[in-house]
Amino acid sequence: MPDLDRSRLAELLAAEQEEYTARHPRSRELFEQGSNLFGRVPMTWMNKWSGGFPLYLDHARGNRISDVDGHTYVDFALGDTGAMAGHSPRATVEAVGRRMGDLGGITTMLPTADAQWVGEELTRRFGLPLWSFTLSATDANRWAVRLARLATGRPKVLVFAYCYHGSVDEAFALPGVDGKAQSRPGNVAPPVPLDLTTRAATWNDLESVERELAHGDVAAILTEPALTNIGIVLPEPGFLQGLRDLATEHGALLMIDETHTFSAGWGGATREWELEPDIFVIGKSIGGGIPCGAYGITDEVAAAVTRHTDDGDADIIDVGGVGGTLAGNALSTAAMRATLDQVLTEDAFERMGDLAIAFADGVQATLDELDVPWSISRLGARAEYRFTRPAPRTGEESAAAHDDDVDAYMHLAMCNRGVLMTPFHNMALMCPDTTRADVDRHTALFREVVGALFG
Repeated sequence: MPDLDRSRLAELLAAEQEEYTARHPRSRELFEQGSNLFGRVPMTWMNKWSGGFPLYLDHARGNRISDVDGHTYVDFALGDTGAMAGHSPRATVEAVGRRMGDLGGITTMLPTADAQWVGEELTRRFGLPLWSFTLSATDANRWAVRLARLATGRPKVLVFAYCYHGSVDEAFALPGVDGKAQSRPGNVAPPVPLDLTTRAATWNDLESVERELAHGDVAAILTEPALTNIGIVLPEPGFLQGLRDLATEHGALLMIDETHTFSAGWGGATREWELEPDIFVIGKSIGGGIPCGAYGITDEVAAAVTRHTDDGDADIIDVGGVGGTLAGNALSTAAMRATLDQVLTEDAFERMGDLAIAFADGVQATLDELDVPWSISRLGARAEYRFTRPAPRTGEESAAAHDDDVDAYMHLAMCNRGVLMTPFHNMALMCPDTTRADVDRHTALFREVVGALFG
């Protein structure tokens, strides 16, 4: 951003930091008392919140969060998609309450009718005929990758630079200058060099994909329909169909992870864009905040897996490393059924998508008025601005647009004015409880905060 006045940014950031600290003494006190927690927080990524310490939760409902200092916020972060159904949606809470109370039995190692209903609903939405449950999309990705290797007899996974697939070891890779996959900066202790497990390509670059597939050792292309954790980087026309064609040509499976891109619609980007995955992964949002995940496979993948298990080459029931004791438990399947049936409905997605259009239009109006060299991208109910113009077309371009100081200023300024954005980036997600007034409030505040920097 060559036109950005860095001294002005430093002044504004210092003022917002001072305001944030003054407004949240109880949150700061609790953070400083957390000496028995690694990083002083339950999970170290909670330190991504700007301000030197995170807000501490008192309660949340719908798209509102209240902290321990008595402030209430319009929440566009929504648990980084985990609360896309809104915080504690009534139908989910009631279903979970029945399972924990009147019905009893949270986890029993026994199946429930709810699991069958959810499997049928996932097939209806996403097309895959066979499903298995997990407690997170990370687990779903890990287990599905193992099945892909088993089905194909190949050792490697192809991923894209700056993709998001949870904490899957194979996914933290970038294309190296010598053609070998290399670990992303900051990756914590990969168990083996990444080029032993992974081939890495560049998003929207089919030539880079074909080059990696030509080695003949890729079990699956693991991809989101759009990059999401590095800003929203949308696929260019023909790219996703190109992935499908190249996977088929080179004997690899196409594995679509819609943990974040479920925002694209009732059936995710898979239905909206008529994708044809061999394996499908989803998590976070489908349980309304109760930990859950799922992966779906085609009949062909199932048949390939079954051939190996019938021959005794693999054991997916006991020692095979696929599954977990709590996966598919009665509580999470009850939550998934209620959330999918009554909360994340077709009507809800239509309203959420319309609100995201208004959100993106509001941001774009300020960028145009002030000639700010940023961009805004939208994926269904999800929108995100990035500190570059035009919008990035690859993960590498989007990563290069990151700016720590601008990011901190925007997050603190919005937080001090009662709006929460996703701490990892500048993503805003709509939920069934989001209103047009909430979006308009963000539009006005965005104009105020960006105007102070560029006006």
